[in-house]
Amino acid sequence: MEFEKYTGKTLEEAVQAAAEAKGVQPDEIHYEITEEKAGFLGIGKTVEISAYCEKDVQKFIVDYIQQYFDNAELDGTVSLEDDNGFYRVSVNVSNNAVLIGKGGRTLQFFNRLVKAAASAQFKKRVGVLIDVNGYKKDRYKKLCRLAVLQARDVQRTKIDASLDPMPADERKAIHNALADMNHITTKSEGEGDRRHINILYTPSKEVDK
Repeated sequence: MEFEKYTGKTLEEAVQAAAEAKGVQPDEIHYEITEEKAGFLGIGKTVEISAYCEKDVQKFIVDYIQQYFDNAELDGTVSLEDDNGFYRVSVNVSNNAVLIGKGGRTLQFFNRLVKAAASAQFKKRVGVLIDVNGYKKDRYKKLCRLAVLQARDVQRTKIDASLDPMPADERKAIHNALADMNHITTKSEGEGDRRHINILYTPSKEVDK
């Protein structure tokens, strides 16, 4: 994918042209100057930019996933929600087991693939979270339910506990689920695929009113 190019007598004019073409405000345009011509005695000066906006990022993500489906001969649909620059993607496929994999590992890999592709294309960190047929939502509920039970054991025994390694989005769900429990704090520890949550007994933490 190549970004569209726009020209103007000044940088501001080129950015304005890009904004008008994309139907957004000038401050929503991300650009890189690709060519500047000084002209003769200031006459004929032009600035060319390569530009994109967040709508282009969204389209890239949806098209990338849809292309994956086409190549893998999967029948699926894609919808995307922009959560303040973090893209939550809902995917519905007829054979969800192929895309989810054992323990969600295939989905985790696919999520990394899409995130890496978008980040490389737009030369910035793009946050993406893909859910397939509601799998992630159900998994969050299951993991949080088990984490609460584990945290209650920590409250009772006053002995810290460690959970199995899991990806960042699942750890975040558990951190949030345990945030309001008395005498319980959570801390992520480890690197890469070994990163996990420790549930810590914290006598000083009181949240009940």
